[in-house]
Amino acid sequence: MKNYLFILFLCLIFTSCKKELSFENETFEEKSTVPCTNDCPKITIEVPIAKNIKVTSDSINKKVFAVIKEIVFFEEDSVKVDDYKSLAKSFITSYEEMHQKFPNDTFGWEAKIIGNVEFESDQVLNLKIDHYTFTGGAHGYQGYRSLLFDKKTGKTIFNKQLFKNENEFKAFAEKTFRSKYKIPEKANINATGLMFENDKFQLPQNIFYTSQGLLLYYNSYEAASYADGPKELVFPYEEVKKYLNFQ
Repeated sequence: MKNYLFILFLCLIFTSCKKELSFENETFEEKSTVPCTNDCPKITIEVPIAKNIKVTSDSINKKVFAVIKEIVFFEEDSVKVDDYKSLAKSFITSYEEMHQKFPNDTFGWEAKIIGNVEFESDQVLNLKIDHYTFTGGAHGYQGYRSLLFDKKTGKTIFNKQLFKNENEFKAFAEKTFRSKYKIPEKANINATGLMFENDKFQLPQNIFYTSQGLLLYYNSYEAASYADGPKELVFPYEEVKKYLNFQ
């Protein structure tokens, strides 16, 4: 009986220690106190916060915060902005400082950031950041950011690390891109009005693992004008697994 109780005790200890990485969504919102009737300046940040495994979670959370800060931070002194609450306040502060300088301008700033877990496997964790910002001008800017992590360590996986041979995959992807967007094989990649730098096909800045397959996503201005919108390609994993280091 004593042996049984001892084994049961060990099992309980083992179960309690075997924590798994999880995420909890948190929302941060701020509005300007400057009187307004419409288009009132505001910012909303909805972000998944990694929990349970401290070292892994800290690595993921720091990277996500750094990327969102890059999108919505406009002040010069970044030392005082070290969490989402102060980041949201800084966005509104930037607007109010601008309003003091140009009180007759009626436009209202807006930022909306929505993060979610796009994909999760034993090797890869992919967070997607859907972001929209408007700080004046003809229109705002909406785009997606892909954040890839090693599932066990929480370390960032950079695009170049995804492929066994990046040039081989790029050549394969270009053929599919030309076919989808009707660009002749021998023609300049920008022959139909695209905007690839140096007239050469490039992989996008954001590559996603999704339930449908590997997604190459070109935000507006990356490969085409704002009017032409984003471009994308999806490859089933069976089709591209020979190129990938992570499954």
